[in-house]
Amino acid sequence: MVLPHKFQDAEKFNLQFPDFSEITETADKLRWLRYQKGLRQRDVADYAGIDRSTYVHYEEYGKDLYPPEHMEKIAQLFEVPVDTLLDDYNLFLRNGQGNQIKAIRTKLGLTQKQYADKLGVSLGNLKHWEQNRKQIFKSTWEKYFKQSLESRE
Repeated sequence: MVLPHKFQDAEKFNLQFPDFSEITETADKLRWLRYQKGLRQRDVADYAGIDRSTYVHYEEYGKDLYPPEHMEKIAQLFEVPVDTLLDDYNLFLRNGQGNQIKAIRTKLGLTQKQYADKLGVSLGNLKHWEQNRKQIFKSTWEKYFKQSLESRE
């Protein structure tokens, strides 16, 4: 049973986002799909095998990283490809940050040292990112790589 105030929340949200393809944030995508299925946050959390509080956090703004194993389960529940759920940053991680960073650097014709200097980051960090030994923070990705990837499209 859907409680009246929860139903009103869903209606307001659906008016804000009438078309799923216009949604860019993972939190909004999760909420939209959950409303479409008429599920509670607890239902999604139980299906994914996570705590309800963890899932609630997934629907909140400011969440940067969505664990792939959880998103795979949630995508199954919503009957969508996992890539559909992810924002650009999480897709960047999922599609191999190292290869993408290296491709940008190579396209610019720069060595790792030159590229690190250009970005103003340590050579060690750049090497770790390219080798997938260190995950890049979302804020760093936005500052240095988001625009480079968008211009490649």
